Amino acid sequence: VRLVESGGGLVQPGGSLRLSCVASGFTLEHYTVGWFRQAPGEKRPWQRKGVSCISSDGNTHYADAVKGRFTISRDNAKNAVYLQMNSLKPEDTAVYYCSTDCTYSGKDLTTDFSSWGQGTQVTVSS
Repeated sequence: VRLVESGGGLVQPGGSLRLSCVASGFTLEHYTVGWFRQAPGEKRPWQRKGVSCISSDGNTHYADAVKGRFTISRDNAKNAVYLQMNSLKPEDTAVYYCSTDCTYSGKDLTTDFSSWGQGTQVTVSS
């Protein structure tokens, strides 16, 4: 039972990337799925910041820092959740992780998830 993130890479400011989160060993469609990121220098999992969440019925939430630039979606047939990232900025540089637990408090996206995968590195630099 695990989540595998992919799709990261090196991109210039203003560029785009599409991250994928694929589940193996269980069905992802019943879960709220979140994307979280850990910036350089932040070494603790609890320092990861919520980016976006999508509920099992398709409701979405975004951190203020990415609203209007990132889009989260899910494909239940592929047992996957995606994060389309456009207009990328250097401050988006981080390792991105997905989780099957995400709570929107009205301001922040948080998680109690602990079974993190390896994540996927996103580097935005010219």
